[in-house]
Amino acid sequence: MADSNNDKYTAVWVSHSSISDFLKCPRAYFLKNVYRDPASGHKIKLISPPLSLGQAVHEVVESLSSLPVEDRLRRSLSEEFETAWRKISGKKGGFSNDAVEKKYKDRGKAMLKRILDNPGPIKKLAVKIKANLPYFWLSEKDNIILCGKIDWLEYLPETEAVHIIDFKTGKNKEYDSSLQLPIYLLLVSNCQDRPVEKASYWYLEGETGLEEQKLPQADSAYNQILKIAKEIKLARQLGRFKCPQEDGCPVCRPFEAILQEKAELVGTDEFHSDVYILRTSFEGEKEKSVLF
Repeated sequence: MADSNNDKYTAVWVSHSSISDFLKCPRAYFLKNVYRDPASGHKIKLISPPLSLGQAVHEVVESLSSLPVEDRLRRSLSEEFETAWRKISGKKGGFSNDAVEKKYKDRGKAMLKRILDNPGPIKKLAVKIKANLPYFWLSEKDNIILCGKIDWLEYLPETEAVHIIDFKTGKNKEYDSSLQLPIYLLLVSNCQDRPVEKASYWYLEGETGLEEQKLPQADSAYNQILKIAKEIKLARQLGRFKCPQEDGCPVCRPFEAILQEKAELVGTDEFHSDVYILRTSFEGEKEKSVLF
């Protein structure tokens, strides 16, 4: 528990996505996580076809964990997918035309069919963390909170432990240097009572499928994440968010385009962020760089 001097509303919140942003480009971190449009008072967000595809597939699959095992595959995943897709259809999802949208939608349908054909952990017991956004105090002293959502926690009855599973809807494999597993290990260990026994990435496209990963050491993970979180807090205190490249980098330039009025506002999301789409020149760049 945090002491009386800690307030979650004044704390610095960090997550896998915000930490990744900061490590790639502090300027991109600022534009995605700190900056607010002076006119609307909202944060800004970019949407693209790969992001929309991941959002729709995750919504369908993650919702299954709250159902009894015997009921999960009785639901029509295709109908659930159609419902999820309507939220991001057209420009709202960054699709430049019907042909592009169909290509991504077909990919999503194929992923769900692959799950139906090989359900794996979907047909096993699962643990559901009750909080909408799991979080814990990474450091009370430094007033830093670590937060994030876990795609799936399989319950392992033989050892009364859990198996962290992260769904991957992108075409690329997660980098070995990714901090995703260290962060998820800390979150799961601190936001529910069962020990973490193993962790896997579930690649929903292609033939890789469920791929177990080596669990990081908890102490090492904590020290590594806290060090970066302190750097983020210091950058926020100093207001120092400089891109490592003089003319901007592929991570921050798309967000700079929003400030330069070179992007189109297509709506506001559930978190009250202004959602933009970019010109087609950025689509290939986003396809290569986005991982889920």
